[in-house]
Amino acid sequence: MRFIKVQGLGNDFILVDCIKNEFDPEDFPSIAVKTCDRHFGIGADGLVPLFPSEVADIKMRIFNSDGSEAEMCGNAIRCAAKYLYEHGIVNNNKIRIETLAGIMIPELIINNGLVDLVRVDMGEPRLERSEIPMEGPPGRVVNEPLKAGDTTYKITAVSMGNPHCVIFTPDVEKISLHVAGPFLENHPVFPRKTNVEFVQVINQDEVNMRVWERGAGETMACGTGACAAAVAGVINGYTSRRLSVRLKAGVLFIEWSADNHVYLTGPAEEVFTGEYPL
Repeated sequence: MRFIKVQGLGNDFILVDCIKNEFDPEDFPSIAVKTCDRHFGIGADGLVPLFPSEVADIKMRIFNSDGSEAEMCGNAIRCAAKYLYEHGIVNNNKIRIETLAGIMIPELIINNGLVDLVRVDMGEPRLERSEIPMEGPPGRVVNEPLKAGDTTYKITAVSMGNPHCVIFTPDVEKISLHVAGPFLENHPVFPRKTNVEFVQVINQDEVNMRVWERGAGETMACGTGACAAAVAGVINGYTSRRLSVRLKAGVLFIEWSADNHVYLTGPAEEVFTGEYPL
């Protein structure tokens, strides 16, 4: 299996071009577990195969390092868009990519023929409890107490096609993420589990964020998580609708525009190519 190792702000993926090469999609969960292992495989947060699509330019699937499938990933889609353009598979600077969360449209910001940044229309945030999905009465989940383990957190729930539990805290570095993350990810109130973002507000235009991703654990960045954090900041009255989200390896720029769509802008990079024996 030929692959391309890619990363967006340290959130890294194994990209597999299945447009010309045929693979059985049923094999990808087990392939993801083996290849994503950082000691015995290639090493990555997820496996991202690209397929032909009947409704868009391309179809993208995302398998986490534990073999589970994610609906959407903001960092992975930027990497996919860069690959598709720079390898001549799609020649437009706007690419329609089919995902389990719907059709997303990355826009490429090109400098000297190469992709410098990618701006992605991530669609409209979903805020109703049933759309997260999350157990409980109808309505939005905003600064709502939730006990996980021995701690009660004030959570705001947002879906960006996948579930997010956003928690504002004075200092993200003081959070024991490997303790809190699994409790919240697997909390029974989230029937499809959840991603978890701890967010520290610096000012109305800037936050720090750490993320625990469903099916992958702590990662260096999460595009949908940054979007969820931005939306949660607005509806809690903490931040403006244009926000810089600072992560371990850099910054993602989020805009929740007047059309109710969330736009994500950030870098993407190819790291190396190789072959993996199946």
